[in-house]
Amino acid sequence: AEAPEIAVPITLTAGPERGALTAEVDVGGAKSSFDRTVIAHPHLPERTILRPATLDVVPVALDRGGVSRIGYLAGSGDEVGAGLRDLGYAVEPVDVGAARSGSLARYDAVILGIRAFNTRPELFAARGALLDYVARGGRVIVQYNTSPERAPLAPIGPSPLVVGRGRVTEQDAPMTPIDPSDPVVTSPNRLDAADYAGWVQERGLYFAETWDPAYRPVFRTSDTGEEPLEGSLLLARHGEGVFVYTGLAFFRQLPAGVPGAARLLANVLAIETGK
Repeated sequence: AEAPEIAVPITLTAGPERGALTAEVDVGGAKSSFDRTVIAHPHLPERTILRPATLDVVPVALDRGGVSRIGYLAGSGDEVGAGLRDLGYAVEPVDVGAARSGSLARYDAVILGIRAFNTRPELFAARGALLDYVARGGRVIVQYNTSPERAPLAPIGPSPLVVGRGRVTEQDAPMTPIDPSDPVVTSPNRLDAADYAGWVQERGLYFAETWDPAYRPVFRTSDTGEEPLEGSLLLARHGEGVFVYTGLAFFRQLPAGVPGAARLLANVLAIETGK
């Protein structure tokens, strides 16, 4: 028989520090505090993994800037959409058919998951509809894609950009705004050094290598001893809206509960448009 599901509402009191919630079950004096996960694949023996039933709780002082509804076009798999739901956004999955038909006007922004164009080549047929959505005042954020030498990435934005192999592997590498007054770092959340602290694993990967002057780079960053890179986050105005390409590793930071990365992404989602 399947185990019953029990929903337990929890009210948290806001505080400045991160913490953890632990679930414990007491059955006749026998206590258990483990999460049970069964891993079953056709080509492997079934395995059961027990892990502490603990949930991290991270306070984030975040202003969404009036943005609420996000369309998410999945790529090769990431948890950015789930992270945005945790931050209070209404995130809806979008399929390629809906994107091609132009059914995007109800969204404040549309995000493409990591390697979306690499893993779903049918997305190239939706590029025109995505750019039409931008031209009418929408926001499209494309997370990193790769561009193999033997099969360079076809155009994805409103103006030419070339995705390279640039990456910053030091998670605490300096993040220097090229223009400290850029709205991406000032509104609706004013970012400071604390927002670039506590990132995990890396700053980002597959940065843009070259781009048309229509794009505006936001940050300068590099590993120790390396030349500064400016292709981690690019914005281009297109009609009434904005197109964004970013190699910043939001797909690692949001699942890890990094507040500064969440605040930065909120600013990107809230870039002012003429809509």
